[in-house]
Amino acid sequence: MKTETVKAYKEILRFELVPAFGCTEPGAVAYAASKARGLLGGFPDHIDITCSGNIIKNVKGVTVPNSGGMRGIDAAAILGAAIECGSEELEVLSLATEEDRKRAGELVGTGFCTCHLESDEGNVYIRVTATKGRDEAEVIIRDRHTNIIYMRKNDEVLLQNDSESDELRMEELKKKLNVRDIIEFADNADYSDMAELLRDQVRFNEKVAEEGMRNEYGAAVGRMLLECGGNSIRNRVRAYAAAASDARMGGCSLPVVVNSCSGNQGITTSVPVAEYARELGVAEDKMYRALILSNLVAVHIKRHIGVLSAFCGAVSAGCASGAAVTYMCGGTYEQICATIINTLANVGGIVCDGAKASCAAKIASSVDAAMMAHDMAMRGKRFAGGEGIVAGDVEKTIANVGRVGKDGMRETDITILNIMLEDENRIS
Repeated sequence: MKTETVKAYKEILRFELVPAFGCTEPGAVAYAASKARGLLGGFPDHIDITCSGNIIKNVKGVTVPNSGGMRGIDAAAILGAAIECGSEELEVLSLATEEDRKRAGELVGTGFCTCHLESDEGNVYIRVTATKGRDEAEVIIRDRHTNIIYMRKNDEVLLQNDSESDELRMEELKKKLNVRDIIEFADNADYSDMAELLRDQVRFNEKVAEEGMRNEYGAAVGRMLLECGGNSIRNRVRAYAAAASDARMGGCSLPVVVNSCSGNQGITTSVPVAEYARELGVAEDKMYRALILSNLVAVHIKRHIGVLSAFCGAVSAGCASGAAVTYMCGGTYEQICATIINTLANVGGIVCDGAKASCAAKIASSVDAAMMAHDMAMRGKRFAGGEGIVAGDVEKTIANVGRVGKDGMRETDITILNIMLEDENRIS
């Protein structure tokens, strides 16, 4: 394998697998607000926040972590503005105190924080303008949830970055991804410099799954699946992945390691793989190599779809975990490709209508589809090219899914946003 490809794949993993506290979008809103507070030197008198539709979609229905059960953009922004942000970034809300929660609870819904829709930016856009006395601070995040491209205090611009350069560079690296090379990388790479990152992904994400099993979060999908479906490995992998999402969407105060800017996708690429590895009794090395494959396949599929869209990310992540299970079971390149194709052919149309309790059910459905796809692949069965969006090979099939998610579902995304906003601030 070419040295430049090895370096690229490692850089992609380090870029994508980062810890986040609670749902990613409320964390990003809180991060921007906390940075604005830092520029002002204290808690603001007023906050004005403008977000892209997909940020609004993923904050509207989810519980803001460490907030005492509050929901919405204003709750995330006000709580973030109460916190002195250090290096926490997406984990900034972990610093919230009882006093911070009380202050935020008193201010939510009072007009202290005004929220607006920005329809002329990309899917990830957050602009916070905060005032304190005569001072005004502005912070803008674009393209990535922690990518601050602009900071201003009064008339002094403190930071102004061209965010496109980093994004374009990472996009070029991701173009090197393909299933054959991912398998070769998983087979042969020296991952010792990433072992701690992979270990954290398993440790953090399984801890959240255990929390979801112990306590009642949201609709408690994971607990229900385990209680009703029994303890088979096929049921456990979907139940524990769903339980982790139950907890995370329900405001659980534990971090997860994300994939493709999403904690739910980070959970889905890792929890089923680790659970299945224990069932198979494979060595830790094999499990980590399967995790590498799962994470990179998820990023590969998601690159074609885009960071936020109307295409549910649980599908690409569940598909990747199924491919990793096939890999751990000794599957060939053809069988791993068949697992991916079979999953995408089955559940490639699940829509994303925001981060919320039902994400756990969508994760369970996606993982279940991936397990069926794995069983088919191990028996030499795969859906044929020319059937719907399925092409003759895995790379073309992934590209077709990307076209559906990024281009075909654009109008679907707008319709979903308008429904969620109840005809307020309609976009076109």
